Amino acid sequence: MARQIVLASGSAIRRQMLLNAGIAHEVSVPRVDEDMIKMSLVAEHATPRDIADTLAEAKARKIGGKHPDKLVIGCDQVLDSDGKILSKPQTPEEAKAQIKALRTKRHSLLSAVVIYHQLEPIWRHVGQVRLYMRDISDSYLEEYVDRNWPSLQSSVGGYKLEEEGVRLFSRIEGDYFTILGLPLVEMINYLTVSGDLRA
Repeated sequence: MARQIVLASGSAIRRQMLLNAGIAHEVSVPRVDEDMIKMSLVAEHATPRDIADTLAEAKARKIGGKHPDKLVIGCDQVLDSDGKILSKPQTPEEAKAQIKALRTKRHSLLSAVVIYHQLEPIWRHVGQVRLYMRDISDSYLEEYVDRNWPSLQSSVGGYKLEEEGVRLFSRIEGDYFTILGLPLVEMINYLTVSGDLRA
């Protein structure tokens, strides 16, 4: 019998991805001190991959404790630029600084998903995408952030690829859903094999 699904995320784009894929679910937003967890892991020299995975599991565990009989999906995304982790910009100036730091370089987005059931993680995956940013002009950068703020506040790196942010890039290697913050194809594969989605 298919188990009920709970998305442990406040992300509108992740919810929309599940809806678009026809995956029935409810949403429960976890209250997790992401900054504290991230700072602790960085101090321990954890890899960006491990940071994304740990944060996703923390969210799944938080909501999984309230819904032990349901499948709880926890997600997190980390931007890795030469080993440095970028967080969501809090101001337009911070977004501009992040884009300047990424300009002409390659960086990676790591999107982790962990599924909890019966108070235990039963499946996990970390998807990775490599992005190559153009040498955009200072004037375009300024206009881009001014035009798209405050939407950029919810995205690491100061861009949204599903919006005008796609113009910042010359090449992308990897899965589009992973860029949006959820390795959807891999998760659907698991849910189909487990019998929680019909095929």
